[in-house]
Amino acid sequence: MKTLVFGHKKPDTDSVCSAISYAFLKKQLGLDAEARILGDLNQETKFVLNKFNIPEPKYLNDVKIKVKNMKYLKNAYINKNLSIEDTFNQIQELNVTGLPLVDDNQNLVGYINLKDICKYMIHGDLYSLDTSYDNILNVLNAKSILKFDDKIKGTLLTAAYRSKTFTETVELTNDTILIVADREQILEYAINSKIKMIVLIGDFKVPAELLIKASKNKVNIISTPELTYTASSKIRLSNYVINACVQYDPICFKESDYRDEIIEIASKYNHTNYPIVDKNKHCVGMLRLVDQHNYEKRDVILVDHNQDTQSADGIEEANILEVVDHHNIGLFQSSSPISFRVMPVGCTATIIYQIYKENKIDIPSDIAGLMLSSIISDTLLFKSPTTTKLDEDTAQKLAKIVNIDIEKYGMEMFKAGTSIKGMDSKEILEQDFKTYKLDDGNIGISQVMTLNIDNIMDNKNEYVRLLNDMNSTYDYKVALMFVTDVIKDGSYIFYNESSKDIIETIYQIKELKQGLFLPNIVSRKKQMVPKIIDFYQKN
Repeated sequence: MKTLVFGHKKPDTDSVCSAISYAFLKKQLGLDAEARILGDLNQETKFVLNKFNIPEPKYLNDVKIKVKNMKYLKNAYINKNLSIEDTFNQIQELNVTGLPLVDDNQNLVGYINLKDICKYMIHGDLYSLDTSYDNILNVLNAKSILKFDDKIKGTLLTAAYRSKTFTETVELTNDTILIVADREQILEYAINSKIKMIVLIGDFKVPAELLIKASKNKVNIISTPELTYTASSKIRLSNYVINACVQYDPICFKESDYRDEIIEIASKYNHTNYPIVDKNKHCVGMLRLVDQHNYEKRDVILVDHNQDTQSADGIEEANILEVVDHHNIGLFQSSSPISFRVMPVGCTATIIYQIYKENKIDIPSDIAGLMLSSIISDTLLFKSPTTTKLDEDTAQKLAKIVNIDIEKYGMEMFKAGTSIKGMDSKEILEQDFKTYKLDDGNIGISQVMTLNIDNIMDNKNEYVRLLNDMNSTYDYKVALMFVTDVIKDGSYIFYNESSKDIIETIYQIKELKQGLFLPNIVSRKKQMVPKIIDFYQKN
């Protein structure tokens, strides 16, 4: 199974490009890794991927444990037209209490358990047989003498009377299945009556003239070494197992179903076993209730984040191998020790560059382009206060590999990325919105990059309404939107109205108003989030 490498839920250029770059590095080191994304790409990231001819990573919905990750009994099912004996033997072999029943196309048609079989053998019709010729052969360890029908359906009868009494008092029909020993008179009577089948006891050989007549009358004949009592008792075990089934619409699960949902349903019905079907509704096996704790976690590597609220849904159910990040350490937990690489730099790609060098792995031009783009984006072309000398030095080295002018290319990136043409206010607000945990609540901060603030100001009231709604719906302590202008080196602030006094205190603003420009405020990680968290921790 591939190890998935991904960034946070609101993909930006660093999270996406770092995931791709790190997945490439891990593959060079022998790990089958693949980059994924957790959401739609913004315009800037699309521009970067197109620039370096890198395909967009596949979308990852979640890393929750599904049926396909659980160690259920694969191929644990049986064809509905096999015998009861075959079914019982497979149940015993698998050490289970029942099995799903399938048709010839492997479609689920029912479920049979030992209780159903017992009820059928005790309370079912003792004289009815509905099965195949081959099933009878197998159950009675018999050999074929004459065969005209694949399917055998009729009424069982054992020749227990004397021959004369039998021929004079017992009426035979074309659906009679007769169990008989070495009684030629009864055999002749049965053959002349054109019955469905004769089961010969003790490997008795039919006289040639009777075989000719039986062939003419199309009477099926088999010969078994079993004694009369044994054959009469066992032959009902040759019945199609579907005849004993009382569960024609069993509760089943798909391979894509989640483990937590299965546990909830199983606790309600308390069945022991559940058939598993694939996307084509073909039965592929059976999940036993005891298997719910036997599963394989998805191996993942997190880049550009380390908080579960920003990660893939179900991250608590995944096996986290590594974290490579440049943010503050959040409320992150793991069940076992992991490689946790966090550095106080402006961009995750800067850290990944160091890992490439530590492992002496050459960086291809296209991967270098992605890493350079990440640094330019996250440091706002080195204007962000999060920028370190290591970021700048790394960017210069990557630019040489790509043979690109950093300033010129950076402005091309920002121009492509700050375009909000065709997006509504909600899309703009949510495209880079992040939630941060506090001890007693959360804060939400959106950062929008634009070179044209007029478009935002024209819809100012709509953004405020959205922030107010977001604050009440999700009970944020504050819900903010910073609109950053990299040319003016600052951000315009919008906030939910109930947090006005708090924002004034935090940023020491005397008369705060919606859309106020805050010079030199461009970094969410270093200038926006820390101030707010520090305020709540002190108050």
